[in-house]
Amino acid sequence: MPDLITMLPRTPAAQRGKRLEYFTIAWNSLEGLAAVIAGAVSGSISLVGFGIDSFIEVTSGAALLWRMAVDPDAEKRERNEKRALRIVGFCFLALAAYVTYQSTRNLWRKQAADHSIAGIVLACLSLIVMPLLSRAKHTVGDALGSAAMHADAKQTDFCVYLSAILLVGLLLNALFGLWWADPVAALIMVPIIANEGLQGIRGKECHDCRM
Repeated sequence: MPDLITMLPRTPAAQRGKRLEYFTIAWNSLEGLAAVIAGAVSGSISLVGFGIDSFIEVTSGAALLWRMAVDPDAEKRERNEKRALRIVGFCFLALAAYVTYQSTRNLWRKQAADHSIAGIVLACLSLIVMPLLSRAKHTVGDALGSAAMHADAKQTDFCVYLSAILLVGLLLNALFGLWWADPVAALIMVPIIANEGLQGIRGKECHDCRM
């Protein structure tokens, strides 16, 4: 029995991909803004890092929309595929460096973050929305043979992991008063963020891009 994903027509799949990227941009813009504000108010580096990660996903979504709109020539599609992956990769590496610096400084100074109910609610919402969004992106990526769409879906997967780490750190701080939970949670995010950045920069050219 043939895979239903491969039977998905190209045009409807491309249109669905665009709608997913528009939703990603809208959702992550709001999520990023809320997380950064909540993090700034509470002094939570894990929340701020999570918010910046959301803004990077906005960059990724914008890059994907830009790629969908470029010249249909195959060579140009592949070239822009690589550019999109690299843009995302460098953004992740910059975020990893920032989170490492801020978390280490907070641990050194024993700087505790305030409790953040808003952050806890935000992390819970993300754990509901992001898995559904990732699954939809992977489906479209398979249908279109797009490495960039799969990379964007992987970013959404990592957002799920970061949401879980964020939630644990915030809960440990709120429920048990563990001041170090927030910077440690942020540091746990770093290898995940950095690895995704490296994968994006080293992303292979897509030789069968149909988007």
